[in-house]
Amino acid sequence: MPIELAIVELAPPRLQFGGASTHTDPKIGLLSAGPFDLRFGSARKNHVHVGIIGPAEQVAAARRWLERCSREVPILGEPSLLKKSFPGFEEAFHKKLVAPDASSIALNSANHDDLAHALQGDAYQAFQRVVDLYDNAHARLASRDLNRPDIVLMCIPDDVFSKVSSVERKATETERKRAKEIRRARPSNQLDLFDTLDEIEQTPEDFLKRDLRLALKARALRNRLPIQLVTDALLSDTAKNQDPATRAWNFAVGLYYKAGGVPWRLPPTGPDTCFVGISFHHFRTTQRAIVRSSLAQAFSSDGEGFAIRGEGVPVEPEQGRNVHLSEQQAFDLAQNVLAEYELRTGGAPLRVVLHKTSYFDPAEQAGFAAALKDTPIVSMVTLVPSLFRLLRYGAYPPKVGTVCTVNSDRSFLFTSGFMPELGTYPGPHVPQPFEVRCLGAESAVSAAQDVLNLTRMNWNTADIRGKWPVSLSFARRVGGILDEYGDDDLAETSFRYFV
Repeated sequence: MPIELAIVELAPPRLQFGGASTHTDPKIGLLSAGPFDLRFGSARKNHVHVGIIGPAEQVAAARRWLERCSREVPILGEPSLLKKSFPGFEEAFHKKLVAPDASSIALNSANHDDLAHALQGDAYQAFQRVVDLYDNAHARLASRDLNRPDIVLMCIPDDVFSKVSSVERKATETERKRAKEIRRARPSNQLDLFDTLDEIEQTPEDFLKRDLRLALKARALRNRLPIQLVTDALLSDTAKNQDPATRAWNFAVGLYYKAGGVPWRLPPTGPDTCFVGISFHHFRTTQRAIVRSSLAQAFSSDGEGFAIRGEGVPVEPEQGRNVHLSEQQAFDLAQNVLAEYELRTGGAPLRVVLHKTSYFDPAEQAGFAAALKDTPIVSMVTLVPSLFRLLRYGAYPPKVGTVCTVNSDRSFLFTSGFMPELGTYPGPHVPQPFEVRCLGAESAVSAAQDVLNLTRMNWNTADIRGKWPVSLSFARRVGGILDEYGDDDLAETSFRYFV
């Protein structure tokens, strides 16, 4: 049987910034035109107010780092297309960094060290004491009516991370039995060696663990004041760290976004669209029952992001790897996404694109279709990491954006590979494409273009080497934060709290 291949190379996504021109590289765009929100008056506030929490010596180091980021940070060695000098925060974002002494809280002093006391004893109990200590300081800053920071740096020393960055308690007999049932239900085959879904989905073993980063972000979500975690790896120049300019770029973009800014966005090329990533995470309820809870990461055409938590999906031994929503759960989740989208944008989307890493079963299709019946265009897209490989003439793998369709039936998209913008393939392994499966009136190539575009919408970094679309790339982190947040209704859904 002959095999027919059709290959299309999608153009690199071009991004909008403060000026009229577009660029594929955020660093070039920010330097030449400033952040996108300059277009609608962000310049009226000329600074970003930064609070700092941590041990006194690390608070001082963070303050020095902010001062350093206020000036040019040159690249070490020869500049390249990948590595560029950081021009200084005000030069890139048209705002000053302000970190007044009154917005800094030290967790230790000459006579008393609250952090050292919190770390004593059992790691699992110390974990909670450390979280409470940082949370209490953060709540003090968040409760201010005047001089409230836009964002808070939480400085975590290495000795804290070494003891409580991730802790695990002993499982009860019932929980151990349940975990064994889940493991036995998962199929075992050779493809598991290449399975990369763990990048975005949690595993059955995760439900007994707690992660310090996720717990602190959950507390920040409750206090409605975004945070950025700061470690010695950011503040120190060592051979093991990234070069200072690269650290400054990534730190500054994340800081600006979490503080309320819009660094860049995709140009509007069609109807107002809501992109929604549907995923599942393991969630321990107050009754200790192990379930899988659904969640949606949604993004408007403007890049405005928010997270919606769906209902729990009980894990049954016969389920295997794939978990699916019931028709009613799919309907409710889509309705909640539409309501939040309208609240944030002032209108309903004309197009909804749903992303998932597993197929949409008949119940999910029916539920989503019913909830979105008034939306003119609806696409349901499954992205599956694939063993498909494509060889390109020469030393480099296929270009990022290459779409290969086999026998007019199956399409594969490379979101990693050779990057013309960088003149090289900046990866250590053979690129793994996604198989793109699309339900709806739109083609797989159109769906692939959306996915490629969304790989550039991670406002937590200036790096353009994203593999996953932002609709799915933070699923595991969002799920873990919601796990720590608990059963209460979300006080805030903005994606600034989850990255």
